[in-house]
Amino acid sequence: MKAATFGALPDGGRVDRLVLGEAPGPVVHVLTLGATIHRLEVTDGHGRRRNVVLGHPDVATYLDSPYYLGAVVGRYANRIAGGRFDLDGRTVRVPANDRGHALHGGPDGFDRRLWDVLELGSHRAVLRLVSPDGDMGFPGTVEATATYEVTGNAVRLVLEAVTDQTTVVNLTSHVYFDLDGAGTIEGHRLWVPADRWTPVDETGIPRGTHEPVDGTPFDLRQPASLAARLAVLPGGYDHNFVVGGSGPRPVAALESPASRLRVEVGADQPGLQVFTGGTFDGTRPDVDGRSLPRYAGVALEPQLFPDSPHHPSWPSPVLVPGDTYRSGIEWSFST
Repeated sequence: MKAATFGALPDGGRVDRLVLGEAPGPVVHVLTLGATIHRLEVTDGHGRRRNVVLGHPDVATYLDSPYYLGAVVGRYANRIAGGRFDLDGRTVRVPANDRGHALHGGPDGFDRRLWDVLELGSHRAVLRLVSPDGDMGFPGTVEATATYEVTGNAVRLVLEAVTDQTTVVNLTSHVYFDLDGAGTIEGHRLWVPADRWTPVDETGIPRGTHEPVDGTPFDLRQPASLAARLAVLPGGYDHNFVVGGSGPRPVAALESPASRLRVEVGADQPGLQVFTGGTFDGTRPDVDGRSLPRYAGVALEPQLFPDSPHHPSWPSPVLVPGDTYRSGIEWSFST
């Protein structure tokens, strides 16, 4: 168990860095800013220790960055069209921060908040955030927790939330992987066992259907070269995949021939947003001070479907008093 000061917010709030796990297994560095995975170190297929996720070097860069590197995002991960939706007979308005829409809870989402540490051990930490009624326009006081645990060759994250008024909740981890440190993930191979994907308009809003992946660049049911797929998919992936089944199950796997590393993502959510960093422009640094170019990493985000408040037939994001929202994610590493 380690905890150290990472930096400070503009208002003087202290950001701590929590270190969980021990070599040769995974070691994860979690910031209290955004309950963010800052580093995740594993042993690769050549016996070398390496950091396999993207992060920024300091608090100021995290606050300036539009990329949500490693953060827990909410109250509503992904987009809400027009920053507005109807709930219990009233219209809820969330500030637009992405092409006229609300993204990841609005411009001051959970990723930019200081989370409290409720529990800290050598392999487990529990962080909490209380989001007040009216926060970014969302109704109800929501208490969210993020529980990180390192066990064996895996890192687990459980996200939970309760509310005192009917509201919507959709949380996920926005961690980006780069398994070989080559600067881009074009040398990686990606597997997603989804038969359908969700078409979106030019601003990232779902068109209302889930379409078969057959014969499209969205067919990842066999491991596919990201270089080949990105060559035919302008802008890369920023799309929801409909992963069949229910409960905890494998929803993606990413592997790098260079580092001989593989990470399998397990989750219990109906959707997986795949984002390959097509908007990265090289202006923000990583944890080692190197610029983050286009396709610097791939985010594999288990969650409810984007814009679900406007689609009553999709899995519901509505959370009512007395119920608990829960999402479990596991990243398992192998060589």
